[in-house]
Amino acid sequence: MTQSLTQAQLVAWLGAFRDAVHEHRAHLTELDAAIGDADHGTNLTRGMDAVMALVDSDDVPDTAASLLKAVGMKLVSTVGGASGPLYGTFFLRAAAAAGDAETLDAEAVLGMLRAGVEGLASRGKASVGDKTMVDALAPAVQALADAVGRGDGLPAGLRAAAVAAAEGREATTPLEARKGRASYLGERSTGHTDPGAASATMLVEALADAVA
Repeated sequence: MTQSLTQAQLVAWLGAFRDAVHEHRAHLTELDAAIGDADHGTNLTRGMDAVMALVDSDDVPDTAASLLKAVGMKLVSTVGGASGPLYGTFFLRAAAAAGDAETLDAEAVLGMLRAGVEGLASRGKASVGDKTMVDALAPAVQALADAVGRGDGLPAGLRAAAVAAAEGREATTPLEARKGRASYLGERSTGHTDPGAASATMLVEALADAVA
């Protein structure tokens, strides 16, 4: 198993995320139908198809930063709804943190993900407990930080991050939404898993699989 994230693995990450979104498109839309606009699965599928069309073209960016930036811009322009700007911001901030490195070691991957999540949280003005993507992503970053601090290595750290993201996703179910369309429902938003937290968990799981 590799201890760094290569350009090929970045591409594999994006492909794995696209595949997961396709596989769970109906489920994501079902979750969104309960507390949102019933379009999360459809919108994210469209965005990730556009991302992979870019990746598979002759003009695919050849550095981590340029690839992540292109992904962010593509998601902003194609996903629509609230998730487009949020996922787009995640990748744009991750690109800035990646810098000029050809491969990203565990510390660099942590910095990349942390910057992405901080940007996303700032864009959505959301914190843990608000029943959003942040509830899955913030624990994932913390789990990776803990693993890096222990010297566990990148594959083990990302697997721990994926587990933490899934736990964060499940923790959104009893919460009352405080941000986004779901917040308009008040107490009626409780008992439903946040669709953004569900797709964000797929994002982290895809990265863990790509590195492993």
